[in-house]
Amino acid sequence: MSPKPDTRRGLAVPSGRISRLARMGGLAASVAGNVALAGGRELVSGRRPELRDLVMTPSNAARLTKQLSQMRGAAMKMGQMLSMEAADLMPPELADILSALRSDAHFMPPKQLKQVLTANLGAGFMKRFKHFDVHPIAAASIGQVHRATTTDGRDIALKVQYPGVRDSIDSDLRNVASLIAMSGMLPKGLDIAPMLEEARLQLHDEADYEREANFLLRYRNLMQGAEGFTLPSLQEDFVTPDILGMSFEKGVAIEEIATADQATRDHVATELIKLVLRELFEFGVMQTDPNFANYRYNAETGNIVLLDFGATRIFAPEMGGQYKAVLHAGMAADSEALRAAFIDIGLYDDQIPEGIEAVLMRVFEMAMAPLRSGAVYDFGNTDLLGELREAGLDMADDRSYVPLPPVDTLFLQRKVGGIYLLATRLKAHVDMGAVLAPYL
Repeated sequence: MSPKPDTRRGLAVPSGRISRLARMGGLAASVAGNVALAGGRELVSGRRPELRDLVMTPSNAARLTKQLSQMRGAAMKMGQMLSMEAADLMPPELADILSALRSDAHFMPPKQLKQVLTANLGAGFMKRFKHFDVHPIAAASIGQVHRATTTDGRDIALKVQYPGVRDSIDSDLRNVASLIAMSGMLPKGLDIAPMLEEARLQLHDEADYEREANFLLRYRNLMQGAEGFTLPSLQEDFVTPDILGMSFEKGVAIEEIATADQATRDHVATELIKLVLRELFEFGVMQTDPNFANYRYNAETGNIVLLDFGATRIFAPEMGGQYKAVLHAGMAADSEALRAAFIDIGLYDDQIPEGIEAVLMRVFEMAMAPLRSGAVYDFGNTDLLGELREAGLDMADDRSYVPLPPVDTLFLQRKVGGIYLLATRLKAHVDMGAVLAPYL
């Protein structure tokens, strides 16, 4: 597989709240101007356009995606999260626009990078390294990662947060929410306020690299003795709220093994599904960001490398038991028990219209197909993801009742959906009966 060309470039992150607000204000004004011009042309032509059609034009969509990706931080992260958590409740046009933000971000130019490193490690920080690669090996919404060799010979990956990201989270989210509301494309019955608030809290967590360092240590302890996985070791002398040092772990991007032999693909998918179940039913803690960039594969050891614990979430003690009840009822095809379990976890209540409940039950029946197969499930020979999306859109068409699951359920769905997508990408064959047996 030939490597994808790197189209990223160094681009300074606007770090002040005023400059970020000005960017968002300029974007809103530009979109509004385009709406006025396009609306005028439509009226002159004798047509009465819909606001959503004027807002979400190709040019406005491109402008929105470009501006959020350049700003990085919470603005970009919010677009990423909405594209995953609520994609099935959005029109495809909006979901596609936001999903474009899941690609690599631009990175900080060397001058801005030096300012961040100096502020966190001191003016003489280069004396701590034999080598420091100024070009990042990864760049995302909150920070970028550099490979370096310390003076005592350690090969490390240094995660560096973009300046101003933490301080701008709240204002960024308010501005993004305003733009989304202005688009007029969300179902009228969908209240995304709880999701936005939870996103705000999680973004503050993800922007705290000392917190992430603690979760890396926690996962290393939880997974002691677990074969098939490698976790970086924490470099405690390179940890600040804005800097996180870890051992550099070799491996290729996890999706690159799509061309590997069947046994390798099956092994990777099986182990990652097992890990999700352990996180839910044993650990009570889950790394909820299934971005493929958070997994790598080391062909020399056959191990899956786990990266990035910023989005780690602690589940309530009762959550594992609640989902075991869902699993038992689903495997037994007991509709009454399943309905009670859904109400218990807050997926819906007694007021849900029969039509919406029927759609939700149909969605669940689809999702249970791999689990009830009683044989090795072929993730490469299914259109389950497409069918689930169609069912979600059917539900969104009924504007009278738009259920938003509890936030913990949303993050769990995010993780499960991401791992399912990876297993599908790998065309993996997984013995789901054996994987689920310990929890039934």
